[in-house]
Amino acid sequence: MQEKYTPTEVERSAQAHWTARDAYRVTEDARKKKFYACSMLPYPSGKLHMGHVRNYTINDMLTRYLRMKGYNVLMPMGWDAFGLPAENAAMKNKVPPAKWTYDNIAYMKKQMQAMGLAIDWSREVATCDPSYYKWNQWLFLKMLDKGIAYRKTQVVNWDPVDQTVLANEQVIDGKGWRTGAVVEKREIPGYYLKITDYAQELLEHVQDKLPGWPERVKLMQENWIGKSEGVRFAFTHAIRDFAGELIGDGRMYVFTTRADTIMGVTFCAVAPEHPLAAYAARTNQRLANFIEDCKKGGTTEAELALREKEGMPTGLVVFHPITEEPIDVWVGNYVLMGYGDGAVMGVPGHDERDFAFALKYNLPIKQVVHVDGEHYDYKHWHDWYADKENGVTINSDIFSGFNYPDAVKAVAHALEQKGLGEMKTTWRLRDWGVSRQRYWGTPIPIIHCEEHGAVPVPEKDLPVVLPQDCVPDGSGNPLNKREDFLACSCPVCGKPARRETDTMDTFVDSAWYYMRYCDPKNDQAMVGEGANYWMPMDQYIGGIEHAILHLLYARFWTKVMRDMGLVKVDEPFVKLLTQGMVLNEAFARTGEKAGKEYFWASDLEIERDEHAKVISARSRADGQPVTYEGWTTMSKSKNNGVDPQDLIEKYGADTARLYTMFTAPPEATLEWNDAALEGSFRFLRRVWNFGHKLGASAAPAAKAMGKQAKALRLEIHGVLKQVDYDYQRMQYNTVVSGAMKLLNALEDFKGAAEEGGQAAMREGFGILLRVLYPVTPHIAQEVWTACGYAQAHGELLDAPWPAVDDTAMQQDEIELVLQVNGKHRGSVIVPASASKQEIEALAVKSEAFTAFAPGATPKKVIVVPGRLVNVVI
Repeated sequence: MQEKYTPTEVERSAQAHWTARDAYRVTEDARKKKFYACSMLPYPSGKLHMGHVRNYTINDMLTRYLRMKGYNVLMPMGWDAFGLPAENAAMKNKVPPAKWTYDNIAYMKKQMQAMGLAIDWSREVATCDPSYYKWNQWLFLKMLDKGIAYRKTQVVNWDPVDQTVLANEQVIDGKGWRTGAVVEKREIPGYYLKITDYAQELLEHVQDKLPGWPERVKLMQENWIGKSEGVRFAFTHAIRDFAGELIGDGRMYVFTTRADTIMGVTFCAVAPEHPLAAYAARTNQRLANFIEDCKKGGTTEAELALREKEGMPTGLVVFHPITEEPIDVWVGNYVLMGYGDGAVMGVPGHDERDFAFALKYNLPIKQVVHVDGEHYDYKHWHDWYADKENGVTINSDIFSGFNYPDAVKAVAHALEQKGLGEMKTTWRLRDWGVSRQRYWGTPIPIIHCEEHGAVPVPEKDLPVVLPQDCVPDGSGNPLNKREDFLACSCPVCGKPARRETDTMDTFVDSAWYYMRYCDPKNDQAMVGEGANYWMPMDQYIGGIEHAILHLLYARFWTKVMRDMGLVKVDEPFVKLLTQGMVLNEAFARTGEKAGKEYFWASDLEIERDEHAKVISARSRADGQPVTYEGWTTMSKSKNNGVDPQDLIEKYGADTARLYTMFTAPPEATLEWNDAALEGSFRFLRRVWNFGHKLGASAAPAAKAMGKQAKALRLEIHGVLKQVDYDYQRMQYNTVVSGAMKLLNALEDFKGAAEEGGQAAMREGFGILLRVLYPVTPHIAQEVWTACGYAQAHGELLDAPWPAVDDTAMQQDEIELVLQVNGKHRGSVIVPASASKQEIEALAVKSEAFTAFAPGATPKKVIVVPGRLVNVVI
């Protein structure tokens, strides 16, 4: 063992050894209890970031620990390789997305290997590989056959310059993010999956079958599914279209969970795409212009929530279903056509959004719910206006005096009697649109025939292979220009036909990849026996940003596969850990054009107070002040990222791993600290130095243990017991703290020369190396071997987890606090087995007592077992 700790050499040696052994290849083994631990597969963006390092180290620690505990553990890895970023990079670099993607995969895989992760690379998958996406296509066709997949027209954002569809987030102020062209709304056909058929089961299983998920993630899932019980009813009208037909058969339907406030309706609002809005706009140019403005920009609920609520009257009226009074109809930019019936009743008295809208446009506000002790203010909103629990209806004619549930029932009954409404359950969840008008994705396996329309590709012809040499140029989907891809024959009639050029949403790729890991090379089935052994996944690890869509789609996909007899599980993930983000300080200066210029901290003179908080910062280049923006997510654009490769080259992978685990619990955010990183490196150097000093000579067998050796074993096994508990609950920051306590105890040990001293020290260091191995495997492996533990206990890779020795926890003597008249005066050593009477006698005879109260006669001695003895004089 060399004297100096050189991480590069240590890690290269350990990794070469593991590679030669093919150490992490895992096979199904019915004799062992399985554990499947998986991190969310990364997008191959080009380089790992510190969030990756943290995520994968958490997974790696779990994997190595459980392997030491005797489990058969699977830790696979793959690549979420399709998607728009690759197309954007291709346009920028003028290379095919395939080349850019595979080059990035190769580099990121090399980085992962440098981290020493216990990944079974034999199970690696890339979602852009035809052997993988063939099964996307296969299951899509099965869903199509069962009616779970279907085709309908969809409204999309169309960039007329790029000739392509844009995602909502690519529309900025109504214009295309790249071209700046005004975005148009177009209706085009696309494919949807009936996730709504599974809404009830998805909701029920959140509480029934996900006990290992964080509560906040379960709540996010519940809210997204969004089950609402209320009343769907119609406002009648006599509005006829230009052909003389009643629009909507003379009914404008709405859904509400607050039917108790129906007598407070003072207006109705419809979506810009609603038939009534379209009718009114035909003769009202201002309204037509307003509707066109509403259609610009994104239409997600998140975007609508942030957008200022605007409206315009249509000049149309509908009639209140109870009072038959005329109600003005407005077009509202906050009403979504895709949710419910595209119309809402406006009750400004008891809905905060409607209240603000009414004040803005001077619409009537009517109070129809009262809470005792509260006074209604028509100019300012108060939260009690929407109180369902304590409210009682007022100003509501025959419905006055009811509490919320009774009012809803009474209104629903009245509407049902009039044939205008009924109680109904609605869902926020909408069917999943999977068509994307983009190139770099799974081809949708459909052929278009003039005679037979959209025809599924025969199963024998799968996969429909995506050409990998296309280079997008911003002029639409390049597949539309590839005759070798487009031209085909209709499977029904054999006549010339054209392939579908839409590709699948990349959430399809990530909805089931974890199952493919179980049988990655199976070319005869989507999943096989491996899935029966490994699924469900025991621990899933990933960011909170995937708490809704990815997890929801994965749960849905699993249930579909179950119903088709492909898997036997209801839910894919038993436990979920959402690791915290890695943060760093950011510094910026606002430029002349209001844009921000970010600075690397290394380019600044930073003044800090005694608590290391930033007081001021100046640029070294021009001496001018720079604004401190606080802690924020690491980002290239903010010049506050840390390159894992730089860390590995300077300190080694073990230091990077140790630091990210020690600095914060896995679920908490991690605030970057260069000084703490240096501290992690110094700790590992101390471990190396202790191992070098200890050497490889075997300790003589100990027949007995001296006092100091027993004390060391007591401390070592006490810490080991806590560390084992912390490993079980994945509290990895305190695991590292425990390792540091072990090293401190070993370095402070002064009893090496006494009987059993060497044996106790070598045992303790062997325990430390095994505790450290899951977090810093390279140094632990090398020191374990160099110190001769491999000869006695086998390779660290296969070594069992150290067992707590209960006999070491049994003390011959214990130290009790000594009090005289209730005040601390020292301590007294007593045999661990001493009786109360023996403790009293030893306390009175102790040096601490006689020195403080020489000759004093005790009146009473109080013993608190295991803690203290108090002598009253």
